Amino acid sequence: MNTLTIDQLSKTYANGVKALDKVSLTIQNGMFGLLGANGAGKSSLMRTIAALQEPSSGTISFNNIDIVKHPNEIRKYLGYLPQEFGVYPKVSAQRLLDHLAVLKGITHKGDRKEQVQALLQQTNLYQHRKKAVHTFSGGMRQRFGIAQALLGNPQVIIVDEPTAGLDPEERNRFLNLLSEIGENVIVILSTHIVEDVQNLCPRVAVMSQGAIIMHGNPKALVDTLKNKLWCKTIDKDELEDYKTQYNVISTTLAFGKIQIQVISDVRPEVDFQPVSPKLEDVYFQVQSNH
Repeated sequence: MNTLTIDQLSKTYANGVKALDKVSLTIQNGMFGLLGANGAGKSSLMRTIAALQEPSSGTISFNNIDIVKHPNEIRKYLGYLPQEFGVYPKVSAQRLLDHLAVLKGITHKGDRKEQVQALLQQTNLYQHRKKAVHTFSGGMRQRFGIAQALLGNPQVIIVDEPTAGLDPEERNRFLNLLSEIGENVIVILSTHIVEDVQNLCPRVAVMSQGAIIMHGNPKALVDTLKNKLWCKTIDKDELEDYKTQYNVISTTLAFGKIQIQVISDVRPEVDFQPVSPKLEDVYFQVQSNH
């Protein structure tokens, strides 16, 4: 069992921006979801775990090894798919993967060939292996990104906003692939899309302004709102009044009216209807309270 321990991690950039604020988490094998709006600090945390930048204070250890002091210890076991990654134009997927395998230290030609072929199969790209990566669709590029992240049998895999821009079919295929991979290693899925983590991740944390504002098991977190979530359709000009009276966590515009969702231990008014909570509602709640 792999264990990644993050303790009181902070990062302030030279321009004074505080990107991480005393982040503490313990992550073990399986899928771990890191949720937060753009700018919440997720990418800063991912980059710090990946030893691409040093924290201002705090520690990170992987299997009891301090990886701030010994960054190569995490690099040996790391697969990383950043939010933006460049590809070489006019190079086939197979050749590019082979080149990246050399950079990752897989120097034995036979081992390299075997691993490249297996990863192309696993990511459903084998039939496209001779095509140039720059001609790939967005979903195929993301799958290629996962293939390169899996080179060298990593024990920690970080994927940063991997489904942004993918169509629903590609998104499902990509998430299923991550789920298969995540059975025996740590997979950290950083995203602002709540649906991506709801069914995949047994553990989730929510970030805001560089801090962890909530973490736990998605089902247990959703259960905290059981029998406490209510909705009502109102006119637009009534919204501010309702926000003053009740804990409104989200609003949805439909046909010129607004549907509001409110948290309350009892039915707020006679025409409020009960709602079955989802992880998205928990996310809205903690964001509205923070």
